[in-house]
This record gives sequence, C-alpha cells and structure tokens, in this order.
Amino acid sequence: MDNKSIIKNMRADMQKGFRLLLDAYQEKLYWHLRRLLGSHDDASDALQETFIRIYRNFDSFKGDASALTSWIFRIATNEAMRMIERRPQPTAQIDDPTVQPLADEYVDYSDLEAVKLQNAILALPPKQRAVFNMRYYDELSYQEIADAVDTSVSAVKVNYHLAKEKIVNAIKS
Repeated sequence: MDNKSIIKNMRADMQKGFRLLLDAYQEKLYWHLRRLLGSHDDASDALQETFIRIYRNFDSFKGDASALTSWIFRIATNEAMRMIERRPQPTAQIDDPTVQPLADEYVDYSDLEAVKLQNAILALPPKQRAVFNMRYYDELSYQEIADAVDTSVSAVKVNYHLAKEKIVNAIKS
C-alpha cells in the first residue's frame, strides 16, 4: 500500500486507514527501533508508543504522501531517544568482539565481523546511530532523515560520515 492511499484511507476511515498504516510500517519501524534500542522488549514498547502517538496525532499531520515516511520515522526516533534518555543503555565495548552486543537475538555470534559491526553501531552516540541506521538499513534519503531527526541535510551527512568512520575504525581494530 502506498502512502497516498494510507493517508486517504486514514482521513476517510481512521480504523481502516490505521490498519493499512500498521501493515505498511510495523515491521520497518520495529527493526528501526530495535537497531536503535538494542532489545526486543524496548523496541516493542517503543513501537507501541509510536503507533499510539501516530493515531492520536494524525489530525495534525499536514504533509503529503512523500512526507508521511519522514513523519512516522520522526515519531519513532523521538520515542527511541526518550527511552534512551530515561533508561540509559549500557554501551557496547567496541574493542572487545567477544562481548555480546545488546541486540543479541538477531546477531550471529559465530560471525565475528557481524558482532564487531553490531558493537560498533551500538557504541555510537544515539543521534549518529539513528542517522546511520536510517540511511544504511532503512535506506531513507538524506532529506527524509533530516526531516525525521529535525535537522539539516548537511548535518545528516556529517553525522552519517562520522558514524561510518567510527564503525570502520572499530571494525579494523
């Protein structure tokens, strides 16, 4: 289902439109939140809160179909940042690949490079981690990411570049 149809349905019949939105975004947002928060339980809690916020605030959404993805990712990212602030996550040890990262259930521990990559991502500052994940995994454009994290495209590019450098350096060590 495309964003234009989701918006049209949500404005005509909120229940039906919301089910369409859930179908389209639930898995994407879960994995986005999971990569940011590191655990299934935190990601599930943040996902539930994200959809509650979307449902309650959809009337305030004034954008078009191209802005829906950014708006939804912004809500999800903000919820993840709130959780990180409320319950600081222990940071991963970049230099010790034997330490299991927080997101342990979807990492193949027999693949040392995957473990190092996951540790490096989890050790990034929250905003850099969000920008990196949205660009690398979620394949959002720089503009969509800028809209989602409420910053400029150039700031997103800088954060992404810094995150990549930190990850590469962590994997090399």
